[in-house]
Amino acid sequence: MDKTVKKPSMRVQDMTVGNPLKLILTFAIPIFIGNIFQQIYSIIDTMVVGYTLGDAAISAIGASASLYSLLINVAIGMNSGFSIITTQSFGAHDEKRLRHSIAGTIILNTVITAIVMVLSLVFLRSLMVFMNTPESIFEEAYRYIFIICAGMLSTVAFNMCSGILQAVGNSRTPLFFLMIACIINIVLDVLLVAIFPFGVAGASLATVIAQTISAVLCGTYILRNYRSILPHREDFHVPKNILKTLFSSGLAMALMYCVVDLGSVIFQRANNALGEIYITAHTAARRLIMITSQPGGTVSAATATFIGQNWGAGKTQRIQEAFKKVITLEILWGFFIFSVIFLIGEFLVKFTTGTSDPVIIQNAVLSLRIHVLFFPALGSLVCLRSGMQAMGYKTAPVISSCLELAMKIFSAAFLVPTFGFLGTCVTEPVTWVIMVIYLVISYLMLKKKIFV
Repeated sequence: MDKTVKKPSMRVQDMTVGNPLKLILTFAIPIFIGNIFQQIYSIIDTMVVGYTLGDAAISAIGASASLYSLLINVAIGMNSGFSIITTQSFGAHDEKRLRHSIAGTIILNTVITAIVMVLSLVFLRSLMVFMNTPESIFEEAYRYIFIICAGMLSTVAFNMCSGILQAVGNSRTPLFFLMIACIINIVLDVLLVAIFPFGVAGASLATVIAQTISAVLCGTYILRNYRSILPHREDFHVPKNILKTLFSSGLAMALMYCVVDLGSVIFQRANNALGEIYITAHTAARRLIMITSQPGGTVSAATATFIGQNWGAGKTQRIQEAFKKVITLEILWGFFIFSVIFLIGEFLVKFTTGTSDPVIIQNAVLSLRIHVLFFPALGSLVCLRSGMQAMGYKTAPVISSCLELAMKIFSAAFLVPTFGFLGTCVTEPVTWVIMVIYLVISYLMLKKKIFV
């Protein structure tokens, strides 16, 4: 790569040399802190809404949570796929391809996000009816998700900028802007929900404003400090083979995300039919599950960047070493967090929701304990799935997502109607086990073919 790429004003990290585990953990720390900040403002969002507006307001947010994930992750999944090509180009020290990949990312992100945003807003009400959103919370839930979807461009823009920085080994700068966004979001939550009477819509408006600010700040930083890797005007004439590779990688990731979240929408539809109490319990548990799964997910994301760079450099032995060590860490974390949740899970549910309803608390704790018991399987599968994607092997991760979709459809049709909320609690853990078994077999078969 041209020497101007590594000038002092730029923070880059070549992960093709040095101790793999040390590099991964060092790279993961800022991402982890950023994810924790995101989850903190998600928890505070729940606390402000719960303490100020009550259990029904939490239910309104939770009733549309999986729908929002489906809509936004189509675009974010594409963006994650694009960054794989950028990471590989950086690892291969191919500056021209790096610039073309960034140019293609900008083009494809703009077009795809615009399409997804328009379609989601047009069909939003019909989708919420399909999801069995209770009539008592329908309008509040609709206003919440409408504002979130309308601000989708800001979310994707920040993820695109963050992906570019992480592809060249800079995970600290996105953290800084994310922390600013979290602080702004918390302040706006208090203002727009607790002080001014905007209701649940105030929480979504606070999120969109915070995401917009973080996207603008991160984009401005890249323009000022990373001009040497940014595309010039002629680089936007992206070669067809690179554009095709970008689109293929992005489509595979989007399909993986979309299939997973489509299953979640169908699954959420079945859970919504159980009523507001169980929607609230599920929402409370999901918030805490997302926080406690962050360390494992963060290490997997850092591992994907490591694998992408080393795959581009042709260093397969380093990839094998990384897989072994990181999966061991994922399993150890799973056992640790289970002991924590078993001891203080009830306190965490009460603290984050402000609820005193014993049925909500009891069911949320049940869901928490069942889920964290299977965290070793979850950590292993996200590591394998993201790592195989980073190497450009898309089929197995997509098939694993299809297995998840099939399991959630089965749950919505049989487990939840038959076993009620217990069916909701066991669906994802059983799914994780099925997926990790498939991915381990796929990885071992892949290992025989390409690792020497």
